[in-house]
Amino acid sequence: MSQARRAADDAATDGAASPDVRLVDLVRRFADVAAVDTVSLDIARGEFFTLLGPSGSGKTTTLRLIAGFDQPDGGRIELAGADVTSRPPHARDVNTVFQDYALFPHMTVRQNVEYGLRIRKVPRVQRRTRAEDALAMVRLAEHGERKPAQLSGGQRQRVALARAIVNRPKVLLLDEPLGALDLKLRQEMQVELKRIQGEVGITFVYVTHDQEEALTMSDRLAVFSDGRIEQVGTPADVYEHPANEFVAGFVGVSNVVEREGRRFTIRPEKVRLLEENEPGDGLHVEPGTVRDVAYVGMVTRFLVALDAGGELQVVRQNLETSHEEGQALRGRRMRVGWRDEQTFAIEHARSREEGQP
Repeated sequence: MSQARRAADDAATDGAASPDVRLVDLVRRFADVAAVDTVSLDIARGEFFTLLGPSGSGKTTTLRLIAGFDQPDGGRIELAGADVTSRPPHARDVNTVFQDYALFPHMTVRQNVEYGLRIRKVPRVQRRTRAEDALAMVRLAEHGERKPAQLSGGQRQRVALARAIVNRPKVLLLDEPLGALDLKLRQEMQVELKRIQGEVGITFVYVTHDQEEALTMSDRLAVFSDGRIEQVGTPADVYEHPANEFVAGFVGVSNVVEREGRRFTIRPEKVRLLEENEPGDGLHVEPGTVRDVAYVGMVTRFLVALDAGGELQVVRQNLETSHEEGQALRGRRMRVGWRDEQTFAIEHARSREEGQP
């Protein structure tokens, strides 16, 4: 069932549907440290929602609280409108996919996928049918009789995913599930995960520290820092309109510039590199010196020290520019230009002492 169809059917049944996940003032402390510090969040039915942040930011602890693997010190967790804060994991309509797959090595792929259904005493014929459907969904229909050791890393991850979705949970929690894969396979699995989520219509709550992964896959995302949420929004909103300096620096690369008491951010791809005599019609233009040049295949990155203070990273696509031409600009006097409407005023990221608004 598609995400849109599921949402429409649920809405017809429930009227004004509750979010699939609601966190209200959630707190989890370890000794004197608040790993999750008064987090409130709604995740809508059928969303692919990502919890994004660096190590130690509280995203995985939040996921564990939703799953019931850990208990909060304060606040409330709701699933589809029901308060599940004190319920154990098996009494919550969620399943979790981990980075290490957690497959049973002595079982076949099909037996691994059927395992949860067997625990729930689903009849054998129904187990087999649902397992085969789940394996077909993850494109492993021909691998049911193999053992996990006979599969690649990406295939084992898809088995873990099939085992999770075969139980038809309302919410699927994914804890950095692609972290152990190489770059190319990880990118392929990003596409697969998004496809599968759209087909099954299950709400996905996905934890990652990989900004590109979050921007590629998510309907919306929450950026975590020091146990708190700094910003929630669509990938485009968070990337183009960062709420503060932490978000601007963590989600992609961003330049932070201060002029006349105004602090703002601008992305490197929005900045143009101009020769000293090249017109900058309609741009805010400043002179500087190219301090460093890095050729990275599709683009060249320039670091420009500005006469007025500060440095800017500038990205130029290598449409017709060679490595040698880019390197020749090192040490050159140049100008940079950007459109004022492509800059966004930002604040410093909040410290713990400042509290949450």
